[in-house]
Amino acid sequence: MKHINWNTEKSLQLKESRGICFEDVVYYIEKNDILDDYSHPNQKKYPEQRIMILGIDNYAYLVPYVEDAEEIFLKTIIPSRKATDIYFGGKK
Repeated sequence: MKHINWNTEKSLQLKESRGICFEDVVYYIEKNDILDDYSHPNQKKYPEQRIMILGIDNYAYLVPYVEDAEEIFLKTIIPSRKATDIYFGGKK
């Protein structure tokens, strides 16, 4: 598996504002709780970016990232009601 990297300040900000950080995301990636993975729908604005959907405590989180030959760089973490409805049938 490639090395997973992120911005430490962003991780602290996400933990404060959303209650989840990149360290949590890595844990769930390693547990293989990935529900989906696809190219970002707006490739003009976000070229080469992909979105991973993780299932964490019966809730779906979108995790945009970019990947190169050496690493996966996590951009942010977005809790998603819409994705939760799709992947968990609306349960929280």
